[in-house]
Amino acid sequence: MHATNPTKTMPQAQAPDATTWTLEKARALHDAPFNNLLFLAQTVHRQNFDPNKVQLSRLLSIKTGGCPEDCGYCSQSAHHESGLKASKLMEVRRVIAEATKARDAGATRYCMGAAWRNPKARDMDAVVAMVEGVKALGMETCMTLGMLDLDQAQQLKMAGLDYYNHNIDTSERYYNEVISTRTFADRLDTLANVRDSGIKVCCGGIVGMGEEPMDRVDMLVTLANLPEHPESVPINMLIPIAGTPLAETSPIEPIEFVRVIALARIMMPKSHVRLSAGRTAMTDEMQALCFFAGANSIFVGDTLLTADNPGEDKDSLLFRRLGIEPMDLETQ
Repeated sequence: MHATNPTKTMPQAQAPDATTWTLEKARALHDAPFNNLLFLAQTVHRQNFDPNKVQLSRLLSIKTGGCPEDCGYCSQSAHHESGLKASKLMEVRRVIAEATKARDAGATRYCMGAAWRNPKARDMDAVVAMVEGVKALGMETCMTLGMLDLDQAQQLKMAGLDYYNHNIDTSERYYNEVISTRTFADRLDTLANVRDSGIKVCCGGIVGMGEEPMDRVDMLVTLANLPEHPESVPINMLIPIAGTPLAETSPIEPIEFVRVIALARIMMPKSHVRLSAGRTAMTDEMQALCFFAGANSIFVGDTLLTADNPGEDKDSLLFRRLGIEPMDLETQ
C-alpha cells in the first residue's frame, strides 16, 4: 500500500487581496475536509500572529435598552418583550472608573456600547469625553453606537477613538429575515464613514440565527471584499434570549462554528478574529479548536452588554491549560 500525499487535497490559501474573493472560492474552502481547513487556517495564523497569544477586550454597556431597532436577536430592542428596562447614558466618571478596573485586570482594549439607532448631537460631548478618558488610561478604545455619519466619525477620531464596531450581522440575502428597521446598505455606509475618518474597523457577524451555511460564507466574502479588511472581526454565536424573535432558534453545530472561524482567519489573515458572544455555551474543547482555527481575541468579564460571559477565573484557567498568554499592546 502506498501512502498518499495529503498536500494534494489541501485547499490553497488565497492572497489577501480583497478583490480576489468570490463566493465559490470561499465556499470551496469552507467545505474542505475539516482537518485540511484547520491546518490551513493555523498555517495562515502562524504567518501573521503568535499562535499562543490572545488579545483581551472588555465590553461595557454605557446605555442599555430602549433601542428603536428591531434586530431579532437583541434583548435591548424596544420591539421585544425581553424584560430589559431602558437606562440613561452612564456618567463619564463611572465609565472611566470601570475602564480603570478592566485595565488593571489585564484588558488592553475597552469597548463601550450604547443601544441607539445612532447617537444624537446631545450625546456626543459625553461620548467624546469617555473616549478621551479611556485613552488617557493607556488602553485602546472602541465604541459601538449604531449608525454614524461622517461628521460624528470624525469627532470620535479627534477624541482618540481607535476602533468602531458595527457588525453586518449576516449575509445580505438573509439580512431582512433578522432586521427590518435599517438596511444592509446602511451598515456598509457607516463602515465607510468610519474608515474615511481614519478609525479602525471592527466588523463581523452572528451565526446560528437560522441562516444557511452559504449565508455565513457570504457574510465573510462581504467583509473580505471591503476596501480594507476590518482590523477586528468578531464572530458571535447566537445567544437565544427569551422574548426575542430568535429565542427558539436551534443552535449551530460546534464544528460548523469552527469552520466559520477558520474561514475568517484564512480570508482576512491580518485581522484579529474575535471569539465573541456565545462562549458560555461552548466547551473548553470547542474554544480550543476555535483558537487553533485562528481566533486570537476574546471579551473578558462576566457580561457582554446584557448577556452572560465566562468570568476571568474560568478564562485564566483555560489559558493556562492551553499555554495561551494575553497579548500586550506592543504585539497587537
